[in-house]
Amino acid sequence: MTSAIEAIPLHTISGEPASLADHGGKVRLLVNVASKCGLTPQYEALEKLHATYADKGFAVLGFPANDFGAQEPGSNDEIAEFCRTNFSVSFPMFSKIVVTGEGKHPLYAALTSAVPGKTGDADGFRERLRGFGMTPTADPEVLWNFEKFLIDRNGAVVARFAPTLAPDDAAIVAAIEAELAK
Repeated sequence: MTSAIEAIPLHTISGEPASLADHGGKVRLLVNVASKCGLTPQYEALEKLHATYADKGFAVLGFPANDFGAQEPGSNDEIAEFCRTNFSVSFPMFSKIVVTGEGKHPLYAALTSAVPGKTGDADGFRERLRGFGMTPTADPEVLWNFEKFLIDRNGAVVARFAPTLAPDDAAIVAAIEAELAK
């Protein structure tokens, strides 16, 4: 049975119709990504996580967004090329979407409603952003690029991680392994 979140219409980065149901039965880590962000090197750890657990029923799913500091200005084709060339990304990527504020994609509205708070030092990151003269978002909004949502095999949102929590952080790995063990 497809969950409501899995039924939300999406598009792959190449423009094909898609949904999370295309990856149904897997544990999924959804990440809003950006190519020109200080956190962009997380692509490497995301790819490694995807490769490590893919044969156990896990997938990283990338959602480019230009919501924070205009750090994802490229077209879908440019983003796909950047990811392949610089990080050998093989995990599924989706078309660029809005993840916060007005015009927020229904997927991200559902994700942030399901788990309004984040694991990790979101408050410390907000202070860093303020130090750069920026006004950070408040929960339940996505804080920045590379925020992560963990979806279980049944399509339920089970965890959410702050952007600064690296994909290979023990808390994220433990949450993934726990879901895979179910």
